[in-house]
Amino acid sequence: MDFLCVCVCIGYLCKVLVLAAEENVDFRIHVENQTRARDDVSRKQLRLYQLYSRTSGKHIQVLGRRISARGEDGDKYAQLLVETDTFGSQVRIKGKETEFYLCMNRKGKLVGKPDGTSKECVFIEKVLENNYTALMSAKYSGWYVGFTKKGRPRKGPKTRENQQDVHFMKRYPRGQAELQKPFKYTTVTKRSRRIRPTHPG
Repeated sequence: MDFLCVCVCIGYLCKVLVLAAEENVDFRIHVENQTRARDDVSRKQLRLYQLYSRTSGKHIQVLGRRISARGEDGDKYAQLLVETDTFGSQVRIKGKETEFYLCMNRKGKLVGKPDGTSKECVFIEKVLENNYTALMSAKYSGWYVGFTKKGRPRKGPKTRENQQDVHFMKRYPRGQAELQKPFKYTTVTKRSRRIRPTHPG
């Protein structure tokens, strides 16, 4: 029965690939649609870091309802708790000190909200070719988190992905880098031997 299921699945997959080739389907659209979809199955991850603005030369601050990009390295209002909402593309950003969420309202204005359940508080994280990160609104496609040289928020409709105003660099808060080392996996091979405790004779 299992073998039959495998054969059916392989046959279906081949058919889909053939149809895709014939119709010239752009899989980038499919991938983009998947990154917009909520994922309630995968385990959510919570990270602590700062977002350094390429234009202001400072860090994003969540000052309650007010948002700016004037924070110094290690500033308590610049420390952000970033929750991965899906497989790694959608995020919610909360100020660690104020517990307000970074959100974008229908006018494209960046605001802080105490409740981050709205889709206005969800952003799609994009890693750009220049290794900077851009944050696009999940609700208002094409609108990005951006700041002027003085650290003032730009309105979403006035932003574009290729503008330096929307480019950010992730930085660990001062003194926190050593606490956030990546998880190390242990590879087990057939040659690995179990160490048995030696008993005194």
